[in-house]
Amino acid sequence: MKNIGKACGITVLVAALIGCSSSEQLAAEKSASHQQPAGSPQRAAYGGSYSMQDTALSAPVHSRTDGMYFQNYGTNQFVSTAEDRLSTFAADVDTGSYTVMRRYIHEGTLPPPDAVRVEEFINYFPAAYPAPKDRTFSIVADGGPSPFHPGQQLVRIGIKGKEIASDDRKPAQLVFVIDVSGSMARENRLELVKKSLNVLVDQLQPSDTVGIVVYGSTGRVVLPPTSVKQRPTILSAIAELEPEGSTNAEEGLMLGYEMASRSFEPDAINRVILCSDGVANVGETGPEGILRSIEDFSRKEIYLSTFGFGMGNYNDVLMEQLADKGEGNYAYIDSFSEAKRVFTEALTGKLQTIARDVKIQVEFDPAIVDSYRLLGYENRDVRDEDFRNDKTDAGEVGAGHTVTALYEIKLKKAADTDKLGTVRIRYHDIATNRTEEISQPVQVQKTLSSGLKFLASVAQFAEILRESPWSERSSLHDVLELAKANASGEEQRDFVQLVESSLALRKQ
Repeated sequence: MKNIGKACGITVLVAALIGCSSSEQLAAEKSASHQQPAGSPQRAAYGGSYSMQDTALSAPVHSRTDGMYFQNYGTNQFVSTAEDRLSTFAADVDTGSYTVMRRYIHEGTLPPPDAVRVEEFINYFPAAYPAPKDRTFSIVADGGPSPFHPGQQLVRIGIKGKEIASDDRKPAQLVFVIDVSGSMARENRLELVKKSLNVLVDQLQPSDTVGIVVYGSTGRVVLPPTSVKQRPTILSAIAELEPEGSTNAEEGLMLGYEMASRSFEPDAINRVILCSDGVANVGETGPEGILRSIEDFSRKEIYLSTFGFGMGNYNDVLMEQLADKGEGNYAYIDSFSEAKRVFTEALTGKLQTIARDVKIQVEFDPAIVDSYRLLGYENRDVRDEDFRNDKTDAGEVGAGHTVTALYEIKLKKAADTDKLGTVRIRYHDIATNRTEEISQPVQVQKTLSSGLKFLASVAQFAEILRESPWSERSSLHDVLELAKANASGEEQRDFVQLVESSLALRKQ
């Protein structure tokens, strides 16, 4: 598949930093993409077989809905294996899109279609994949008959990173960059940030350090790098934060990176943590400078994680793209319970990266597979020829993290085997400082596991919400029935309630 995500990322991020009106659209360079724009006339053609020639060019469009900034990356099409047997994309562990959706529904409305990224819905639910024993990743490649599209197969590609006990992780050199501008006073956003960071600090170890930079109209240092042994000092500095002024995100980020650079430890975790609603006014050096600086610092192993807060004027585009450029992860905190989940259950994975530039490539057998469609990952596309180009930027995965991708598959009628192809994972191992590649056959079974059925319901829910043409033969009732039958655990049962609420909102 062809790469369009990186080509347009800088254009979109520049516009996000400058600020766009609801009438503005960003044009990206044309490429031979297997994607379809929202609102395309091809929506009515569901059920037909798509070849490479059938696919429409889809330029990502930066949209603003009621002050909220989102981006439409298009929708992946079915791809003929006779034309292109390879599907290549970067790993993604972000979850922000799912919790943004949840916030919308809890406030009594459905999210705009552009707010939905299918892969972030799927990856919100960590899969119970077996942990690798003697290598960095384990691979799961399974599937079976699709519960939503008769005659098709649903295939899951999953990876799990090696686990590191919290006591065994590297010391962390953290710099909190906190937006304290006037917009953070809305809905008590800053108060939720403070509560969230309190949870994070409580999970840190005596060997860790925390520095704090804030920005309103200007950026300033609130706390120099301080040992967690002085936890009360750190918590006191957080407690005293108050909203102030307008927004100079650039100055705040640059101060944060400068602090992280001065306190850099080669054998430690060096990470900047941005907490913001994404609203930004550009400083004197301009947005291009931010992008270059973030990429330069990430190459020096100072990574950026972004955590979003607030509604009404939230900039999802900026927060997601900053984390992408900073080789970190993006999450949206919609409640204190979500803060506890993010900063308690998976903190080591959030902090310690085990592999950089993680790329996944699936090679489908044209003798068996007629066509395939990747669900989501539109903005994580990587050119097939760049799979083994180790200079190509891709995804980062933390300790114990799982990554899941789903494919819809159309088999050839004569196919009588359960092996559909091969999946390969290529990555730069942090521990060995070497590039490694592993592979595994892709096989389907006669039935789907309960866990995969639940993920199928999550993916179809996302497809319906983003008004994908591939959701036209299913309904929220179908999603609810499958989710109810296969949900286990509190988070999955909460999803069932979200689907029920979505049905009620659709009837209003």
